[in-house]
Amino acid sequence: MTDHRVCTVVRRPGRAAAAQAGTAGLLAAYHLRTQAEKGEAVAGVDELPDRYRAEILDPGTAFADDVLLLALSGDTAVGCLVVTAPDEGGCEVKRLWVDPAFRGRGLAAGLVREALAQAAELGVGVVRLSVWKWRTDAIALYERLGFTVTESWDERDRLLCMERVP
Repeated sequence: MTDHRVCTVVRRPGRAAAAQAGTAGLLAAYHLRTQAEKGEAVAGVDELPDRYRAEILDPGTAFADDVLLLALSGDTAVGCLVVTAPDEGGCEVKRLWVDPAFRGRGLAAGLVREALAQAAELGVGVVRLSVWKWRTDAIALYERLGFTVTESWDERDRLLCMERVP
């Protein structure tokens, strides 16, 4: 039986075609779901804002300076998370997504823990993230893992900003 809790660090997703394709699918699902939750549903990837479409079409370039974490089931990417390159003593965790068929297995928590380990390895002082206020399960996960709400650095309505020392 395959261990569905495996987290693999992929630093250059462009080098592995399977990782690239799997990452693109996860990012597409993330962005399409987010647009729908914001009340701005679109029919497909082609209708997403340019910056999100660019991530999906070429994750290797979009996240070239970042650490991309993937949760794998065998060779299939079933979860992802991005740890941005350090900036002003901190980094950001973003794009946490686990395929709905693989939820409830600890993959999201594993990805966040690995992100914190990566941040510590990079020597950053704080890990930040922003999460939509309606994503209560994600907020609960972040709080369980030691993140606390902080003053917002983002002007978007309904966005909650959190941080943690790695």
